[in-house]
Amino acid sequence: MVTQINQMKSLKAQHHFLSDPQHQVEVLEEDHGQHFPLFKDKLQTIGLYPLKPTGIEIFQMNLGKMCNQTCKHCHVDAGPDRKEIMTKETMQLCLDALAKTDIPTVDLTGGAPEMNPNFRWFVEEVKKLNRHVMVRCNLTIILANKKYYDLPEFYKKNNVEVISSMPFYNKERTDRQRGDGVFDISIKALKMLNNVGYGKEGTGLELDLVYNPAGAFLPPPQEALEKEFKEQLMEHFGISFNQLFVITNMPINRYLDYLIVSSNYDDYMQKLVNAFNPAAAKGVMCRNTLSIGWDGYLYDCDFNQMLDLKVETKNSRHILQFDEEALNNRKIITGQHCYGCTAGAGSSCGGQVV
Repeated sequence: MVTQINQMKSLKAQHHFLSDPQHQVEVLEEDHGQHFPLFKDKLQTIGLYPLKPTGIEIFQMNLGKMCNQTCKHCHVDAGPDRKEIMTKETMQLCLDALAKTDIPTVDLTGGAPEMNPNFRWFVEEVKKLNRHVMVRCNLTIILANKKYYDLPEFYKKNNVEVISSMPFYNKERTDRQRGDGVFDISIKALKMLNNVGYGKEGTGLELDLVYNPAGAFLPPPQEALEKEFKEQLMEHFGISFNQLFVITNMPINRYLDYLIVSSNYDDYMQKLVNAFNPAAAKGVMCRNTLSIGWDGYLYDCDFNQMLDLKVETKNSRHILQFDEEALNNRKIITGQHCYGCTAGAGSSCGGQVV
């Protein structure tokens, strides 16, 4: 049995109206540009519409929505009650597609991707293709069950880049966002990763942390916050890491629910719109990333995946039909939620973009 951090149910388990992606899209698009300018119109004014790929460099795969945590702002609506999981057959289709390309990076996410029963097999198979592997680890999974205790060693053996969720460098703010006890467990997991060489200079073992705001506000500058994180984690816990990725909260799934319930939706959307940055729009991650859902369907990005906005390439919408040339020439689907990736210094799964 995997230890659960908290008992909060996913939106899907609550039968919440926002558990239907179409309802989320309706909320985001309902004013039809009367209140907030349409995102596509913003792109039009800077000569970026329709938005087109620059070439697939990152093959990002959601291995399932099952997770040992149920975080308040999760854009995936992941949790222990989610049973969606990528099958080994779909993973093999992904390997077959990758083998036909020179896409350099495979980015594994979830839920907790490690909870997929074929996770380790898949990592090893991807490494045989000589691709760089990144895994988005929530840290607490490492200590959730004995079968995960050796994950740091497994990551080291396969030279996997570990990107870990870390809302803040203190207990109060972290636990408020991710659940009681998450901070202490995360610190233990980070020490385990440090002990095998992750985040240590000269080892080549990359350990990156991810910060996203706890409330209805935009993140601070990445460089300054990274310095603060490094100083605090080293001083108080002796922990080192490589980079901090600062990510803007996207107004979808549980974070959208939070914005509506707290009456912050309009104010937050206005902040995103006001902070629109043309330079960030040019560097959005959907231009060099392909997102593959747990069921094999293809999306422009992880956020479009959660809104069930599949790629517009009609003859290559599932990994079974993977056509790299067609996908590299597709029109990227955008919506009001895309303001989240273009605000300020921009936001992506790799942090700020400018």
